[in-house]
Amino acid sequence: MGPLVVAGVKFADDDALRGLGVRDSKKLSPEQRDYMARQIRKLALSCEVVKIPAEEIDMLRKTMTLNELEVTVFAKIASSLAGDDYYLDAADVKASRFGHEIAAKMDFKPRKVISQHGADDTFPVVSAASIIAKTVRDAEVEHIARLLEPKINLPLGSGYPSDTRTINFLETWYERFGDLPPHVRRSWETCRKIIGKVNVRRLDSF
Repeated sequence: MGPLVVAGVKFADDDALRGLGVRDSKKLSPEQRDYMARQIRKLALSCEVVKIPAEEIDMLRKTMTLNELEVTVFAKIASSLAGDDYYLDAADVKASRFGHEIAAKMDFKPRKVISQHGADDTFPVVSAASIIAKTVRDAEVEHIARLLEPKINLPLGSGYPSDTRTINFLETWYERFGDLPPHVRRSWETCRKIIGKVNVRRLDSF
């Protein structure tokens, strides 16, 4: 649920980030992320964030894969940051291919592109970008929760497919209203499974 959020930050070096103690955003508490996000924005030479709403993702998925969409967004941010060396958290199973595709879409030829899986746990600048992206996305999901939760009196959860609260929220919403709520990526495989599961449950009740 919620938007796809991609962030990039620009630093001359990573000394300040190492001093701040940045690391993979998933290994930080919400309070730590919020504090670090504020500090990162103060210290960064520049910071770029792109948010793509769920409805727009579904529309774009009709003509491109999620990987292709992410390459386009990463390249847009990389071009806006106008740096020399780039460090990317690869969203493709082939990390090197992801880096090559982004470099090819940029507005200029970068000096170096390092694309790795788990880069947010290796390079401080990628950790910083992941913290910015995570805090922005969490704020978006909290806003969605405030809009939707009162309608069925259930917690929405994190919006991730691994969150049982989110799955329960979507199943309950679909059972009650016969459709998925707003801000849901309908092209998400999890949503198709939820619709199928609820419909089978209805048939079994007859």
